[in-house]
Order: sequence, then structure tokens, then C-alpha cells
Amino acid sequence: MDSYAEYAMELLEKVGPIQGRRMFGGWGFYFEGRMFALISQGQLFLKVDDITRPEFEAAGCKPFVYEGKGRHVQMAYWTPPSDASDDAYEMLPWARRAVDASRRAALKKATPKQPREKKVPVAKQAPAKKKATVAKQAPAKKKAPAEKSAPARKKAPVAKQAPAKKKTARLKRS
Repeated sequence: MDSYAEYAMELLEKVGPIQGRRMFGGWGFYFEGRMFALISQGQLFLKVDDITRPEFEAAGCKPFVYEGKGRHVQMAYWTPPSDASDDAYEMLPWARRAVDASRRAALKKATPKQPREKKVPVAKQAPAKKKATVAKQAPAKKKAPAEKSAPARKKAPVAKQAPAKKKTARLKRS
């Protein structure tokens, strides 16, 4: 771990047990398995959302912006205020905001979204397949009626048996 990443870990450790992982030439910092901070190009950034962004803006913080595919992309990470950049106790409320933002983001991802209906242009739909035809069989021939025999005898009723007696357990005396 480079010296700035170690320093950032010391600033953020007041939040609780955090882990740092190397990523994309920088570092990601995780609390309870969720990324809440990162280091990119030697600068620390904290996770924000719609709730915490106004506080970061009011404190004069700057967003994490990178250039991708010829355009600037702003991420949901902002610098902490300058007075919090060298004091763990000043950093603590900002780091807690970042942890809370990462929790809300995880909850947002966990809630199922309404599935969108797929719109397929009519011209691109595959033609409907024809059902395979089944060869028709000739109807089965009816059997000739059997000769009538003497009427069946009635069976004698079966006598009902008495219900079995319940056995009771006896304890042996010793």
C-alpha cells in the first residue's frame, strides 16, 4: 500500500473496520463490504448521493470526474472538505455520510425494478413456425357385443369383525 493510501486509511478508520483494495491505478475503501471512498490520481473521494451531495457542495467539495469516450463523466464521489483532509476527527462526520450513502445505494440496487417490455420491431420478428401435422389414424373398430350369460349371483354379506382391544402397558415391578 502506498503512503497516501495508508494515510487515508488512518483518516477513515474512526468509522470502523475498513478494508482497502487496489483498483484501476488507485484504491477503493470498503466498510461492511460496500465501497464508500476511493483514491484516484492522489486525491481522496467520498461516496455521495442525492441526500448528501448538497452538504458536500456547500462545503466547497469537488466531484470526481474522469474522461471516458471523449466526454467528461461525473461519479458519485466527492472530495472531503479541506479542513477534514488532515484530521481524523474532522473527517469522521464526512466519512459517516459516505458510509450512509453507500448503504442507501446498496438498498436501491437490491429493490427489484419493474421489468421493461421488450419492443421488437415487427420486421425483425421471426415468422411463426407451422405446427407439425400428425397423420390421422382410422377410428378403432367397435367390438361385437359379448354373449349374455346367466345373471351374476349376489355375494353374501361379510360379517364385521369386532374392534381389537387396546393393549395397556404394564409396568414391571422390581
